[in-house]
Amino acid sequence: MNLSVLLILSAVILLLAYRFYGKYVYKKFGLNDDHPAPSHTHRDGIDYEPSKPIVVLGHHFASIAGAGPIVGPIIAVTFGWIPAVIWILVGGIFFGAVHDLGSMASSLKSDGKSIGVIIRNQIGIKGKQLFIIFSFSTLILVIGVFSDIIAKTFVSNPGVASASILFILLAIAFGVVNRLVGNRKVAFIILTAVGVILMYYFVYLGMQLPFVLDYKIWILALLGYAFLASVTPVSMLLQPRDYLNSFLLYGMIIAAVLGVFVSNPDIQMSNEITVSNENLGYIFPVLFVTIACGAISGFHSLVASGTTSKQLDKESDAKVVGFGGMLIESFLAIISVGAVIVLTKGEYTARLAGEGPVSLFSTGLGGMISTLGVSENFAVGFVALTVSAFALTTLDTCTRLARFTLQEYFEDVPQPAAQFVAKNRFFSTGVVVVFSILLLLSGEFTTLWPIFGSANQLLAALALLTIAVWLIKKKVNALFVTIPMFFMFTVTLASLGLFAWKNFQDEVYVLSIIAALLFVLAISLMVLATKSLKKEAAVTTPKTI
Repeated sequence: MNLSVLLILSAVILLLAYRFYGKYVYKKFGLNDDHPAPSHTHRDGIDYEPSKPIVVLGHHFASIAGAGPIVGPIIAVTFGWIPAVIWILVGGIFFGAVHDLGSMASSLKSDGKSIGVIIRNQIGIKGKQLFIIFSFSTLILVIGVFSDIIAKTFVSNPGVASASILFILLAIAFGVVNRLVGNRKVAFIILTAVGVILMYYFVYLGMQLPFVLDYKIWILALLGYAFLASVTPVSMLLQPRDYLNSFLLYGMIIAAVLGVFVSNPDIQMSNEITVSNENLGYIFPVLFVTIACGAISGFHSLVASGTTSKQLDKESDAKVVGFGGMLIESFLAIISVGAVIVLTKGEYTARLAGEGPVSLFSTGLGGMISTLGVSENFAVGFVALTVSAFALTTLDTCTRLARFTLQEYFEDVPQPAAQFVAKNRFFSTGVVVVFSILLLLSGEFTTLWPIFGSANQLLAALALLTIAVWLIKKKVNALFVTIPMFFMFTVTLASLGLFAWKNFQDEVYVLSIIAALLFVLAISLMVLATKSLKKEAAVTTPKTI
């Protein structure tokens, strides 16, 4: 089979899914423009700020993508490329897009608050507290790990650091000018064109002006930047940076597709399906935990209900941003699979072990892009820089999300100290940064990271549970949500159970205990949700005499 055929078929399936299933899901969530979006009703110029759908899509897509739809799919090809492709397409359409749009829709109907607050409204205060503690801990782990990854990347490749700094300065300038331009469409188009051209020029310029710093200094600089990105108005840094960066990824996707069509490679990897792998485990549940971004990822619910819902100009924008953004990521995951299935299974296995997934993706895709007439070294460097840029986007978005979760945890506590934390974004962001630094100094992030995959998919299952309860209480048939929800709970609980047992056998008791606690958390929230629905039914069902 030819790789071009796989890309065309995948693109057609995803486009049809957006056209038909996306319309169905959008209507089921009851979104319409008769109700003003939270960005208008709670506009504060800091977190709540209405923006053009293309700008919000850029922010959302840049935030949810990162390296996830690249690393996960490439590793999962170990089980066979056919099951990986099937899960990406089926998961992206019927699981991930529903999950993302549902998280966004429920937040829009809840004053732009996060899934944690929606859990309080639908399930109860205990459910909210448990979920926020879990999600806050997960976000701190992500901040710690990505700070380490980015700092090491900047040390080993100072040109990437220079380009990233130039991107940030460009984003600030773009944000300032855009505020002056206002809603003038032609001016915004011109501004975007200039911004994108400068951004691509800075890719070249950064490589010519390497910026060298020590690893520890980079860690402090990155967390300092994350602090500023969290407290500054969203339209001044977060929005424009993510919007411009999204054109890096769009450019990489377009270049990759054109490169595939020009090079026209055949799929060399066999159709063999591997049921179990010595290092990864069994295809179920590992495949569904390994491919998260690209199919369904719990992190998306935090972004959709955390930052994105506060920026949508109107409710109808949620379809293209939530449902559409997820399907674009699914297509990126298909491209990631395509970058490695042009190799034989033996070549893939050897190179994955030696190079790692990101390097394998960069060299594979860079080789195809080089057929468009650019040097292979530049093409490979461009792909690697794009991945690094999105890792930095994940870092600053996670810091803002962790600040939101911390503030929302304390907003129900009446004591003055708690209200200070809930209302002061500078202090709450400082707490997030301090926790991240302590995690990095302890070195425990390397020990804890292996459980992130299971924890991330537990987030997805819990978000779907919350959305289902919300719909059921509105008397809406929630089958299109409950089916993915039960599947994700099955996957997550199986994964956590196996993970806990394996680490117990390996005498890694910390991970074993954490996995067991997450297992209990999932069951607890399911029980609380069931009680909430029974209570609702008891109130609404008329008594018989």
